[in-house]
Amino acid sequence: METTPLNSQKELTAYMDGEDCQGNSVLQKGVPVPGDKAESSQISNGYSAVPSPSAGEDTQHSIPAATTTLVAEVHPGERETWGKKVDFLLSVIGYAVDLGNVWRFPYICYQNGGGAFLLPYTIMAVFGGIPLFYMELALGQYHRNGCISIWRKICPIFKGIGYAICIIAFYIASYYNTIMAWALYYLISSFAAQLPWTSCKNSWNTGNCTNYFSEDNVTWTLHSTSPAEEFYTRHVLQIHRSKGLQDLGGISWQLALCIMLIFTIIYFSIWKGVKTSGKVWVDAAAQIFFSLGPGFGVLLAFASYNKFNNNCYQDALVTSVVNCMTSFVSGFVIFTVLGYMAEMRNEDVSEVAKDAGPSLLFITYAEAIANMPASTFFAIIFFLMLISLGLDSTFAGLEGVITAVLDEFPHIWSKRREWFVLSVVITCFFGSLITLTFGGAYVVKLLEEFATGPAVLTVALIEAIAVYWFYGINQFCSDVKEMLGFSPGWFWRICWVAISPLFLLFIICSFLMSPPQLRLFQYNYPQWSIILGYCIGTSSFVCIPMYITYRLIITPGTLKERLIKGITPETPTEIPCGDIHLNAV
Repeated sequence: METTPLNSQKELTAYMDGEDCQGNSVLQKGVPVPGDKAESSQISNGYSAVPSPSAGEDTQHSIPAATTTLVAEVHPGERETWGKKVDFLLSVIGYAVDLGNVWRFPYICYQNGGGAFLLPYTIMAVFGGIPLFYMELALGQYHRNGCISIWRKICPIFKGIGYAICIIAFYIASYYNTIMAWALYYLISSFAAQLPWTSCKNSWNTGNCTNYFSEDNVTWTLHSTSPAEEFYTRHVLQIHRSKGLQDLGGISWQLALCIMLIFTIIYFSIWKGVKTSGKVWVDAAAQIFFSLGPGFGVLLAFASYNKFNNNCYQDALVTSVVNCMTSFVSGFVIFTVLGYMAEMRNEDVSEVAKDAGPSLLFITYAEAIANMPASTFFAIIFFLMLISLGLDSTFAGLEGVITAVLDEFPHIWSKRREWFVLSVVITCFFGSLITLTFGGAYVVKLLEEFATGPAVLTVALIEAIAVYWFYGINQFCSDVKEMLGFSPGWFWRICWVAISPLFLLFIICSFLMSPPQLRLFQYNYPQWSIILGYCIGTSSFVCIPMYITYRLIITPGTLKERLIKGITPETPTEIPCGDIHLNAV
């Protein structure tokens, strides 16, 4: 294999920026590739090049003499990319805008002073959430790998972050899809002349059921329950048949069938691929982080299928704005509904909204829809929307895991994607069974509070430190400039180096200092369940110190040499560049 020099730096830049860079070859930046017998040209900008065999023997490129070596490599199976830019943008928006926008934001906003909450929410979005969101899109698009193998090109000793993300994704799939199963059950029940949660004359209703929307004069008391609440708790969940976490009861076969249908849809969709106080600020930081969703590996996976020069900066801003505006609109709707219900019950809004989470969807919203004209039609539309929102996020979460594993073990799974996706879906289904029991709602809340929250925050903090401090903020900004043609300004650099890590550390410390006192309906979680929750949360991010220890043990040399090797990229970053492969060595 022969190499021929490019005549100028200008030629190299022009070549990289041209249409040929969309072809079948890659520019590789990172470490040398041993064993190439060709004499490589030397260049000053960190790249070298040789023609790939597909370019033919007559292809000639030249590079001025400099300090690094370049070798050509042939990559027969190129990484797939999004068919259209809009496909990527809608997928990221679909991931970011999920069920949490509909229930979590309005509830937290109300709990923290309503309009006053918008100030810390906006500040946390600008200085914390959006910079992290932008960072993950840029990392994934530049290095073109999932959340496990990408660390070989950034900081190998932190590869445990990828494994931790995969475990967190399994926990999320174990309860998040159960909420969609509830929504599917509601959707099926909506195909009736009269919605079943509008009456107190059903077999599951109790003597406390009070239909205050009826024409009769009724009095709402402290012991009263609405038809919608009893439909949700006694018919859908059947939670009265469980004594708590210590006795969950049997599995609801209706919900089991619903979640089987949900997972079937998931499989055939992805099997082929692509009050002003300190607590106001804590809740604002947590809400913007979980809403935008950095740290879950999804943004890395989606961005890795982008074209190299895609404007991920613009994508980050557009997605963040759409996500926040969706939350605001949801807030306006829920406040209107809660106010109307409180007026009808002659109660404070705080009493109407005493149960957070999915209860707002399946009790509050359902009750409001049931008393609208054409209620059946609007119920069908509403629960279809919930399922669509949930499916988008589930597709994204599982795709993050699938991309990570296929990139890390291509020799095993690259030709067997359908079988691997099937095994992932089946594993998630069996993991969901515990949440389908009569006391499954208790498990859902426990997993929601402990299995994902503090764990993913810790993972994101370590990821930020690894990228900004070990890989280096200057190197990262150089990568962004290489893709977009401009370097991130001082605002982004300050946020990435200092503000974003402090933002994450702030949320983690606040959580540890005041762990949540869990309560669902009339059930207070026992102390042992809180300890169990911490154990579940720790089980994911413990992969990070375990891998660091493993890496230091297997690496030869002194401790200092092992550490240096651990934080030095070990494989080159491949960049599409026409018919040549360029390696920065």
